Amino acid sequence: MTSQPTLTKAGHGPEGPGGPPTGSGLQAGLKNRHLSMIAIGGVIGAGLFVGSSTGIATTGPGILLSYALVGTLVVLVMRMLGEMSAANPTSGSFSAHADRALGPWAGFTIGWLYWFFWVVVLAVEATAGAAILEGWIPAVPQWGWALIVMVVLTATNLASVGSYGEFEFWFAGIKVVAISAFIVVGGLAVFGLLPGVDSDQAGLSNLTGHGGFLPNGAGAILTGILLVVFSFMGSEIATLAAGESEDPQRAVTKATNSIIWRIGVFYLGSIFVVVCLLPWDSEAIAEDGSYVAALDSLGIAHAGQIMNFIVLTSVLSCLNSGLYTASRMAFSLGQRGDAPQAFARTTHRGVPRAAILVSVVFGFVAVFFNYKFPDSVFLFLVNSSGAVALFVWLVICFSQLRMRKIIQAEAPEKLVVRMWLYPYLTWLSIAFIVFVLLYMLTDTEHDGRSTVLLTMLVAAVVLAIALVRHRLAGRRAAATAPERDEVGVG
Repeated sequence: MTSQPTLTKAGHGPEGPGGPPTGSGLQAGLKNRHLSMIAIGGVIGAGLFVGSSTGIATTGPGILLSYALVGTLVVLVMRMLGEMSAANPTSGSFSAHADRALGPWAGFTIGWLYWFFWVVVLAVEATAGAAILEGWIPAVPQWGWALIVMVVLTATNLASVGSYGEFEFWFAGIKVVAISAFIVVGGLAVFGLLPGVDSDQAGLSNLTGHGGFLPNGAGAILTGILLVVFSFMGSEIATLAAGESEDPQRAVTKATNSIIWRIGVFYLGSIFVVVCLLPWDSEAIAEDGSYVAALDSLGIAHAGQIMNFIVLTSVLSCLNSGLYTASRMAFSLGQRGDAPQAFARTTHRGVPRAAILVSVVFGFVAVFFNYKFPDSVFLFLVNSSGAVALFVWLVICFSQLRMRKIIQAEAPEKLVVRMWLYPYLTWLSIAFIVFVLLYMLTDTEHDGRSTVLLTMLVAAVVLAIALVRHRLAGRRAAATAPERDEVGVG
């Protein structure tokens, strides 16, 4: 059985309340309000704000169908993950489940790919945040802002899991308030209830005018899927963080059950408002970004700066969570012997210091590549990690098929969250993910083919390492077996 992290309450050692901290494992330092906001904020990434304009320009109002299809897939995958995590909460989440359900090779491979994805994200988000900050305070160079942001958030994560939770609570809170206000104000404008808005430009007619709901044909929905699928990465963070909460099972169950309305409101709701406020082919969407253009159409002053602040908050939130997520995955890998043992050691505050520092060092290296070799090395890093989300979802599906049987056989009372229509919806999800991957291989316009091929290359290398390690471990075990037998006979 996969080893699980040791959880202790903050300030509680083996001697009970008031005893010395053990430093032997993660601590339950996340409060319910932290977990709630992490779960809500996890689905609102910076990609939603800055990446939706390309999808709208490519697909038209039909981008709503693209978001709906991917959102449905994410809901199903999160239901599967919730089933496994509620029964067995762990900081390794899907990697630990894959380790047990499919074999050590699967847990090793998907764990390291996920870690790789997030350390690259650290560089992408640090650079994006630094660009905004440099525009406000140009006296500090962009690389200086990237350094400052990374150092501050590293210090936050090193302090305690509670400090991470507190920062994320406020970062996610700002995102939630901002996008909720956008939906309310924009919705009023769409239905003509907001004074001062040009009714000829805002309205439901934008959904079918300007070439129809699918101006570029039904095939554009698939292209839209490729453009929006990666903005959903992060929904699974709540299941990793739940391992450090006081009631992991309750936290996972709550996060899993609320994923439907979170995606429905924040993704579909906000995109619906955007495509109703402006024609999909408006030049402003392509030039200024979908949300900035929508705010400008309402006559809101300084819309660009307002959106820059919201995007910066999303970037900082993503950085904060990315560093946390990468370090916890490294911690779990260390516990299972798939990474150096130092990764599994924690401070007296329950913080995996080595896992955090190694993750941030690789993030700094990626930032350096972004500034020094943006069109070669860094482009390779970004593209080679681009399809990891789909691979993670695929592994979750296959793990759930196996884990359901294991849980039912060993502890059926732990099935407090159940996948709907098992196993049919699981297999349907697998088929859809495979279809998207195959379709990406035909996409040369948006780098879909190179993204899948490079990610597969990296995955093949990691898998090869996993298989070699497994074979060597088997040989060592076989070699030591006769020695143990001789000792036993003696």
